[in-house]
Amino acid sequence: MPRTATNGLKYFGALSGLAAVVVAGFFVTSLSAQKSAGARVDPSPIYGVSIPADYLDWKLISVDHLVAGSANQLRAQLGNDIAIRALREGKLPFPDGAIIAALHWNYVPSESNPVLAKAGAQAFVPGPVVNIQFMVKDSKKYAATGGWGFADFKDGKPSDEATHRTCFACHQPAQAHDFIYAQYAPTF
Repeated sequence: MPRTATNGLKYFGALSGLAAVVVAGFFVTSLSAQKSAGARVDPSPIYGVSIPADYLDWKLISVDHLVAGSANQLRAQLGNDIAIRALREGKLPFPDGAIIAALHWNYVPSESNPVLAKAGAQAFVPGPVVNIQFMVKDSKKYAATGGWGFADFKDGKPSDEATHRTCFACHQPAQAHDFIYAQYAPTF
């Protein structure tokens, strides 16, 4: 490979890494603002699940892109240490104390990576927060719903009871995976 191409690849790799840091910073800033707004929110109706204070410190399970009707979202799933351990070990059912967070944003074009723009590519980053959802495993407390308690928060406030009544029904098709849709993202 010619020296200029090698230098270009190094430059592109460095800029890509920088872009990843910028995007991650945007995620954390966006979520920190929501977390601060939700620091004193009421728990979810029916299940009584609150926003865990430390959820931004949890590990990444996976990311996805949802396109359905008018929805066009970037989504990330995080897990506390108990959930991550269960996912890594393939342990089903999940142990009590496992908590999974689902973070959803509408996405917007990124203007922060000129190298991608010059290459004719477009990156997207999180825009406005749609909602944050949590699943909390407590096999005794939530026995009627597969051992899971649910929560959905919009603008730092719990969604209404009607929304929460749909949670378990939505997760029933994933019963074989202990009602969890999130799959641990492959890494090398």
